[in-house]
Amino acid sequence: MTPQDATSTQERPALIDGFGRTVTYLRVSVTDRCDLRCVYCMAEKMTFLPKAEVLTLEELDRIASAFVGLGVRKLRLSGGEPLVRKGFMSLVEGLSRHLRSGALDELTLTTNGTRLAQFAPDLARFGVKRINVSLDTLNPHLFARLTRGGNLTQVVSGIDAAQAAGIAIKINTVALAQDNAAELPALIQWAHGRGCDITLIETMPLGEIEADRTDQFLSLTEVRQELSSYWTLTDLPLTTGGPARYVRVEETGGRLGLITPLSHNFCEACNRVRLTCTGTLHSCLGREDASDLRAVIRAGADDADLVAAIRAAVDAKPQGHDFQIGRTAVGRHMSTTGG
Repeated sequence: MTPQDATSTQERPALIDGFGRTVTYLRVSVTDRCDLRCVYCMAEKMTFLPKAEVLTLEELDRIASAFVGLGVRKLRLSGGEPLVRKGFMSLVEGLSRHLRSGALDELTLTTNGTRLAQFAPDLARFGVKRINVSLDTLNPHLFARLTRGGNLTQVVSGIDAAQAAGIAIKINTVALAQDNAAELPALIQWAHGRGCDITLIETMPLGEIEADRTDQFLSLTEVRQELSSYWTLTDLPLTTGGPARYVRVEETGGRLGLITPLSHNFCEACNRVRLTCTGTLHSCLGREDASDLRAVIRAGADDADLVAAIRAAVDAKPQGHDFQIGRTAVGRHMSTTGG
């Protein structure tokens, strides 16, 4: 079995870190570029990476497939905005072979939704069954300000198109104390009314930006207390190995996730690692750890060398992140790391 042609054999060697956690989930940033400039994500005047530093589609496929061969069951493609990457759909089509073979359980992506209307039918055709869409407000004027020029109608149309194609949508919303705090209940109701799950996320100290995250930090512990004053929130025993804690809102019948990197450390069951568009493997979102897989493959490494480099990187995965409000945990932007 080669990384390029991972199969569903029951004997695939597990990818286990130094703390005994099995890595089954890889998030892959395919580009650092985006057609929006969300105020908490990147600077208004970003300097993007030269093309030569970004992995080719073939390199992205090779590394992702190596992870599948090592037991990864879920691939999430992200950015930046993945749908702005030229040739992105050919990457999705290629990786979908692992769905057909049974080696991969899920191929999915996170998007801002601006181009989803165009690509939703093909994504569904290639086996994408679920997509996360980042959406922080239903107010068109606030949306335009937070994204520095984005069009809310375009995003909602993308969600419509994806649902029409049979793709389930989960809304990701960053909770912002000064901007959308009062709107969160309405946004939850809107999402649940469309049959969408929604996850609220505390601001994360990644990359230097103009905005002050201290002023924007909104504790989701406090948000949950407020929601509980008028809704019935039932804890769900759902675990994905990820950071979200889930509840069911009985009054809406929908599921709500809460991601709390600053008010709660969620690392004890972490099952994921992240590959940047430059081929750097980060085993922790909130640490400055890095393993250069681009250097490995561009030096002519064979599949065994690549697998050895991946295993060494995962073995060094830290026990937990180092997020603290008021201090930038890592200098890299989320658009580079992959959302």
